[in-house]
Amino acid sequence: MNLATEAVAAVPALLALAIAALISAVVTWTSRPLLQRYALARPNARSSHRVPTPQGAGIAVISATLLVAAVWAAWANVAIPPALVIATIAIALVGFADDIVSLPVTVRLVLQAATVGAVVFTAPETARIVPAMPLALERGLILLAGVWFVNLVNFMDGLDLMTVAEVVPVTAALLLLGWLGELSGPATLIATALCGAMLGFAPFNKPVAKVFLGDVGSLPIGLLLGWCLLELAWHGQAAAALLLPAYYLADATITLFRRIARREQFWSAHRSHFYQRATDNGFSVSRVTGEVFLLNLVLAGLAILAVRAATMAVTLPALLAGAIAVGFVLRRFSRPQGS
Repeated sequence: MNLATEAVAAVPALLALAIAALISAVVTWTSRPLLQRYALARPNARSSHRVPTPQGAGIAVISATLLVAAVWAAWANVAIPPALVIATIAIALVGFADDIVSLPVTVRLVLQAATVGAVVFTAPETARIVPAMPLALERGLILLAGVWFVNLVNFMDGLDLMTVAEVVPVTAALLLLGWLGELSGPATLIATALCGAMLGFAPFNKPVAKVFLGDVGSLPIGLLLGWCLLELAWHGQAAAALLLPAYYLADATITLFRRIARREQFWSAHRSHFYQRATDNGFSVSRVTGEVFLLNLVLAGLAILAVRAATMAVTLPALLAGAIAVGFVLRRFSRPQGS
């Protein structure tokens, strides 16, 4: 039994998940009056909500995740990279500031790049995805991908339960991969705690949401989730690391390039994402998030299959099946209901 498997034995893993959910729920519930007073998200061009709603529950989610993961890591004698913890707190503060005063785009990107870079460039030199590529080039590309991933998680957090429907299946799959010894101990601990924290937040975010994550939640969630997926890729499972977030990657990336091609201000608020167009096309919020959740379960199954098979004869068809499944859902969302 390797370190990752020992660290995430079933009983402590499920206990950690339950504790993270409880902490997240309690902090969310107790902080709602304060958020209602000082951190209201007012409807804008991007919004799916129609009335001012408190935001900032990401404080509860991230606090629960880091606290439970830290205590569990100490108990299991597993070292979570200090740079990851510091960067998570720093990017949460950036998100909090943006929730309150709306930071300029350039400032946001520079600060996000600094936090992502702190995680990427402090990783061991032995952590590689493409060993034949120069290390500096690979790390530079990972930095760009990391900044994009952090932002796309933020962009996709525009519908009740959407982030829950994404993060819970992905982190649950990462937990299972940790149980199977296919993911590092630290990443499995973070994924498990994050899964629990999101489950604790879910009852407050179901339609019609009583509270939102805010950038203080979506940005550090993107950082933590991106790091877990990067750890999976560093473990030799790049295909699985692409399959798990495939819906978010496809929706956000296709939308970005379409807006650039149309010469739109792609950094400004909008309702061009496929999941937003789905609600405009007659899909209910619950149906959209439900279909995304089911799609992510399919992608999780394909990712686990690819990891366990460990052969290109299975990995390539799994990638193709994942692309077809994502494309099918995107096409459904982009067409009026019933057409």
